[in-house]
Amino acid sequence: MLLVRALAALATVTVLLAAMYLVALARDLPDTSSLAIAPAGASMTFLDRHGRVIARRGDSSGTTISADSLPEHLVDAVLAVEDRRFYHHFGIDLIGTTRAALANLRAGRVVQGGSTITQQLAKNLFLTPDRTMRRKMQEMMLAFWLETRFTKDEILALYLNRVYFGAGAWGAENAARRYFGRGPHELDIGEAALLAGLLKAPSRYSPANDTTRAAVRATVVLDLMLATGRITEEERLIAASAPIRVSRGSSSPGAGWFADFAASEARTLLALHAPSWEGDVVVRTTLDVDAQRAADGALTRGLADPEIARGAANGAIIALDATGGVAAMSGGTDYARSPFNRATAARRQPGSAFKPFIYASAFEAGWSPADRMIDEPVSYGSWSPANWENRYEGEMTLERAFARSSNSIAVQLAEATGRAYTLRLARRLGIESPMENTHSLSLGAYEVTPLELARAYVPFMNGGRAAETHAVTRLETPSGDTLWERGTSPGPVVLAERVVREMDQLFAATISYGTGRSAAVPGREVRGKTGTSNAFRDAWFAGWADGMVAVVWTGNDTNAPTDAGSGGTGPARIFASLIANAPVIAAPDGMPRAPAADPDRLARLLSALEDENLLTASPGEPMLPEPSDDDIPEDPIAGLLARLPQD
Repeated sequence: MLLVRALAALATVTVLLAAMYLVALARDLPDTSSLAIAPAGASMTFLDRHGRVIARRGDSSGTTISADSLPEHLVDAVLAVEDRRFYHHFGIDLIGTTRAALANLRAGRVVQGGSTITQQLAKNLFLTPDRTMRRKMQEMMLAFWLETRFTKDEILALYLNRVYFGAGAWGAENAARRYFGRGPHELDIGEAALLAGLLKAPSRYSPANDTTRAAVRATVVLDLMLATGRITEEERLIAASAPIRVSRGSSSPGAGWFADFAASEARTLLALHAPSWEGDVVVRTTLDVDAQRAADGALTRGLADPEIARGAANGAIIALDATGGVAAMSGGTDYARSPFNRATAARRQPGSAFKPFIYASAFEAGWSPADRMIDEPVSYGSWSPANWENRYEGEMTLERAFARSSNSIAVQLAEATGRAYTLRLARRLGIESPMENTHSLSLGAYEVTPLELARAYVPFMNGGRAAETHAVTRLETPSGDTLWERGTSPGPVVLAERVVREMDQLFAATISYGTGRSAAVPGREVRGKTGTSNAFRDAWFAGWADGMVAVVWTGNDTNAPTDAGSGGTGPARIFASLIANAPVIAAPDGMPRAPAADPDRLARLLSALEDENLLTASPGEPMLPEPSDDDIPEDPIAGLLARLPQD
């Protein structure tokens, strides 16, 4: 009798403790009052520069899946692979959970999951992905709440409208149009199986990444559909034998970063130019799907190759056309896992990729690529910058110093010309991040984003004109009426023709015999510059070919050093892969390219400088007094260049 009482007391205490634990969990549950079956609101459909659909944001009116109109094939496929007893459990599948627990116990690790669709929905809607017992218990409580609040069909609609299908596509409506160019109700059995197969690992099985792997996964789903009696053997054979035809305009997984970037710009433009419009919007953009695909592939393959990555776990690519329009944008290697856009938001030290601004500033002050300086150790007070592995080559031309990326000569040139002029030129070309007039400016010690650096390189390619980075060219209603359209006027001239031509000579030398040799692409005219920061934390290549400026950055999000990864190893090779596979981006009508070399131009310039009494210093000495950051006057040399006769 005493034992029975003790057991009863223990059971009571256990129940009370469990109740208290559940109450504590319930108090910490998120607010569920605002949950709706289908999220409402206007949508934005993004088209690339050739009119191909690349992404959708928001939910187009009437296109979300409703509980009374579920897509039959897709529902059959999803239930077969994700939750075959969905209509027979109360939110928690005890049979499935027990089976998964036994399989995991036998394997000694997690090999199966027992979560139902209702549990997955609860996690996706309200909880973090942390794998803890507390989170799992809350997931079960929320699943039970969902089952009491909504019908089974409503839960399926909620799930299909919100689940991630890879390649930036959230929800079955967006996914069906992203991959196949039509709605989920129009999918055949094979296409529905492919979409359902993505749910296990959206990025891994996405046909935008690997059509073969996606097809194999779809076959597994078809087998499960047959095993559960949802399709016949004949239907399975027909679906399995049909080839996968993914919409070309939608096979661009990295477009998620670009769509986020373009959506922000589009919302701002709508607020400014069409504030009264409340319907769906078609956004025509500067993206080129083929260039985006090439960028995604180049970055993914490069970082997967240890010889190229050199310990870099992540990277970014940004590509601009001659007007500053974004042709491609890869903000990392996996948008689903990390939507943080490293191409636009990660500020890192550019290292020697900053040197073009030093040389361009010097050329504005009258120097030329043929001028000579001595590559040797230098010191300025306690600051003693050093070359790579302390190697010095003695006297050399500025062209060779740039191509070989001499730190010594870059610093000497900046000091001789005036660092404030370098700073001003960098700002004029598009660098907006904070910089200071210090010695270390010469070695790219101040952080910039890849997008900034790409924008600042555009004038070197397009004949010296400034470029405003942008992603949107036109906003339209679904019926085709124009809400806003970008003008086509070229940007102002920010670099004189002579400076552009002489810088082109330096960029070409870098590819020909300098640190950027790995960026060369047979049959393509490549220009560019490498960059590496201290301790090999950041590696860069910035350059262009045939109308497209591209910047490649590799490194680690933690800012940890790489394994001696430099701009000339990984980023240069990734850039070459991008250019080799990307289309030629034609410059708009009237947009000049870098001028051809003119051997007589320098002689005419020197004569004009003498007439203006500006040629007062020899190479190696400042030609102009160095202004302060707060009071930077107009450059008389640049003014003179603008008045010289143009060819």
